[in-house]
Amino acid sequence: MAHDNEFTLLKERRFLPFFITQFLGAFNDNVFKNALIILIAFQVAASDPARANTLINLCSGLFVLPFFLFSATAGQLSDKYEKSRYIRWVKVLEIGIMLGAATGFLLDNLPLLLAMLFMMGFHSTLFGPVKYSILPQHLKPEELVGGNAWIEMGTNMAILLGTMLGGILIAWQKGHLWVAVAVVLIAVLGFLSSLSIPKAPPAAPDLKINWNPATETWRILNFTRQNFTVFQSVLGISWFWFLGSVYLAQLPNFTKLTLGGGEHVVTLLLTLFAVGIGIGSLLCERLSGRMVEIGLVPFGAIGLTVFGVDLFFATPASPPEGSELLGVWAFLSQAGSWRVVLDIVLIGLFGGIYIVPLYALVQQRSQPTHLSRVIAGNNIINAVFMVAAALIAVALLKQGLSIPQLLLVMAVFNAAVATYIFTLVPEFLMRFIVWILVNVVYRLRTQGLDHIPDSGPLLVVCNHVSLMDALVVGGCCRRPIRFVMDHQIFETPVLNFVFRTAGAIPITSARRDPAILEQAYERVAEYLERGEVVGIFPEGRLTPDGEIGPFKAGIERILQRSPVPVVPMALRGLWGSFFSRRYGKAMGHFPRRFWSRVELIVGEPVPPERATSELLRERVAALRGDWR
Repeated sequence: MAHDNEFTLLKERRFLPFFITQFLGAFNDNVFKNALIILIAFQVAASDPARANTLINLCSGLFVLPFFLFSATAGQLSDKYEKSRYIRWVKVLEIGIMLGAATGFLLDNLPLLLAMLFMMGFHSTLFGPVKYSILPQHLKPEELVGGNAWIEMGTNMAILLGTMLGGILIAWQKGHLWVAVAVVLIAVLGFLSSLSIPKAPPAAPDLKINWNPATETWRILNFTRQNFTVFQSVLGISWFWFLGSVYLAQLPNFTKLTLGGGEHVVTLLLTLFAVGIGIGSLLCERLSGRMVEIGLVPFGAIGLTVFGVDLFFATPASPPEGSELLGVWAFLSQAGSWRVVLDIVLIGLFGGIYIVPLYALVQQRSQPTHLSRVIAGNNIINAVFMVAAALIAVALLKQGLSIPQLLLVMAVFNAAVATYIFTLVPEFLMRFIVWILVNVVYRLRTQGLDHIPDSGPLLVVCNHVSLMDALVVGGCCRRPIRFVMDHQIFETPVLNFVFRTAGAIPITSARRDPAILEQAYERVAEYLERGEVVGIFPEGRLTPDGEIGPFKAGIERILQRSPVPVVPMALRGLWGSFFSRRYGKAMGHFPRRFWSRVELIVGEPVPPERATSELLRERVAALRGDWR
């Protein structure tokens, strides 16, 4: 059942129990970890400050280390076993770990607490692959972006709230007892919520587990690299965690040393950063039209760079040494503070827009039998990037950079990394251009997109009204469409980049160039043999009068060689646009309307044995109706 808005998924049993379970897991991680760090900072530091610093850094290392050691094994286990039962096993383990942690707090046993922190990292490592691989099994394709958006929002809010609660509880009188009770209670609640997660059949039940972490890690990373787009998406996700870890690590000192704010201002800015990520994540579903729209990734990357750079220029001069730290209202009343606040919110927001489509793309493009292992490979690379981020930040600060300068360098790095990824995989930039054109130029409504199957070879046919037709149709469909188009339209400036990147097929008449024509038919057959979608405009030209012209016989030739289903489509509302021929040559006159309403109506598939030019023209005309 399709849902009406972003919140309807939270009413579904196939999503809500899992969402609560993963939220409580991340929440408990951070309650425990921050309570332990504060315990070390205030108790150990009082007698041995140098040892306290070493132990605090050790805490971060102990939590991340299991991701390197056990991610490969976790990916295999998640693929091999039924996922809801596997999650319950992991939650039972969490209860045991938290009972050990509670004992450590009550006995004030620091070695035991450090051991349990390592074990919670192990718990998170086991849970990581199933966290994303279960979503495609419980959600429909059009719900995948919304599901990932909620997971990202929930994870970031859990990190923030868990960090705050851990600090609050350990600071209370008998704080050790409060933390001990809290971590066990949260673990039990996580297990109880996991009992309602619906079954998710094993993706690879016959998989033989390789228990050697070194060889299996290498094998998983090599497998992840085999799908070029997926691997570049994994690198993009890892870059997000690189950048985010730098911001989260530097915000406390940035607030204190540069902005002159106290601990409440730190909490405010961290909260706004997390809320920004949550808002950006949830915005993805609206902006993408409930499909995996990778065109949002460059949009997010641009925002991260623009507002990252602006944060540097918005930062005021550091207060004099020894100045009293500002409270929230004193900080907000200072000149320029709202610009800093806005920059931090928007960095988070564009981070959410950037990351959600990447996770959804990895889920969509990976083989279902290997998805958990691909996610495990992603987690390993994420851990590498986060460790690298900490080392690079330390090195740059030691070279004399201030924290604002470090954040500026990160924003510039982001632009360089994004350019590198989008150059290697131009599909990201192509989809961004399509998304901008379609969503800025038109108000688009679609109907019947569920008639397009999720896999298998397919031919789609549509009426041809304007130069934007291929972009509108391609921008609405979840699957990439390889369009056959007139070679003159194919060579249109600017749009040519989009068409080439999308794998479009230029064609012309046998009279003009028979070689191009034959090459076009060969490429169509090759795409269909690979199980892809090919789109054609059977009229063979833009309509000169807004009516649907005769469909050419090329359809029959294609189907004779490659008998595949044909999906008819109709575009409505494009006649009279700047890109149509209503007022003469397309794009040869001044635009007369902007953001006009346009519709794409998709009909039911027609079997290849019935798909004639005449029948398909009738279907397209019926779908279009009288509105041109």
